[in-house]
Amino acid sequence: MLRLYDNKESRNGYKVVLLLNHLKTPFERVEIDIFKGGSRTPEYLAKNPVGKIPALELEDGTILSESGAILFYLAEGTPYLPDDRVGRAQVLRWICFEQNVHETNVAESRFILNHPELSKGREGEILAEKQKRGNAAIKLMDDHLASHDFFAAGRYTIADVALYGYTSVAADGGFDLSKFPAVQAWMMRIEAQPGYVAANAG
Repeated sequence: MLRLYDNKESRNGYKVVLLLNHLKTPFERVEIDIFKGGSRTPEYLAKNPVGKIPALELEDGTILSESGAILFYLAEGTPYLPDDRVGRAQVLRWICFEQNVHETNVAESRFILNHPELSKGREGEILAEKQKRGNAAIKLMDDHLASHDFFAAGRYTIADVALYGYTSVAADGGFDLSKFPAVQAWMMRIEAQPGYVAANAG
């Protein structure tokens, strides 16, 4: 059975949980307390030297890390990843956007607000700038979704799974999604997908 090393507060891990549920793939969750150094223990670093979650352990003991790479692995050969080169490139484009533009601002704003004890020196102007950039990222998503049901290949793919992760908890970072009606409608379409599980499930 697959084993997922994760923390329930992490939406990077939740993306993997969501896809595994869509695929009806059984797995075991192993909770890693990232706030108390659980991802920096020698035992965990032996599995994932980067010291991050999530990490997915395959049946043969192979460890996959980085949520985007895990999503690609799990989606291969399924409707959640297109077969054609253009479709796959579209998926990759949005996953790169999620990791490099969306998450670095939406998720970081959430972290600063939810964990002030761990965010000393990162408040104030830094938070305001991240929220500004995060709103710009969500606006870009909203603009795209105004004329598309999903992000890539004309259907629900791992691009949507990746972007849904932190968008679904954007309010925790001080973002008002009521300003982005196309994003809200897209979230409702995802939540109607077979096998959908809410955050913190799994």
